Amino acid sequence: MQLTPAIALHMGCALAATALGPVVLWSRLGRRLRPGLHRWAGRVWVVLMAVTALSALFIRDFRLPNIAGYTPIHLLVPYTLGGLVLAFVYLYRRQIDGHRKTMQGLYVGACLTAGAFTLLPGRLLGQWLWGALGLL
Repeated sequence: MQLTPAIALHMGCALAATALGPVVLWSRLGRRLRPGLHRWAGRVWVVLMAVTALSALFIRDFRLPNIAGYTPIHLLVPYTLGGLVLAFVYLYRRQIDGHRKTMQGLYVGACLTAGAFTLLPGRLLGQWLWGALGLL
């Protein structure tokens, strides 16, 4: 796979969301709440995640088991978009616990778990990393 504009956009937003996620999550922990930071960083994180999910629709892989180029990892697109909508529904209803759990689940599932899979040999990011370390 080569670095196309869609892959560059997807990877850039995914990496930024993965880096920003702890700021959003931790700004609400502890004795000192930082609602301004949480809201600002949270809004940026939501946009990054939405762009990451939507840009994935333009990335197709015909080498792996697929349907029209869409592989099982593309199931994260509706998971991510649905989770973002659900998190805002929880906020609207003032169900903060549901909002928190949904956002934490999105971060772990869509950022950390999916990110770990991108580091597998044979994936673009995995090839770059393991190749740079001389392990491939």
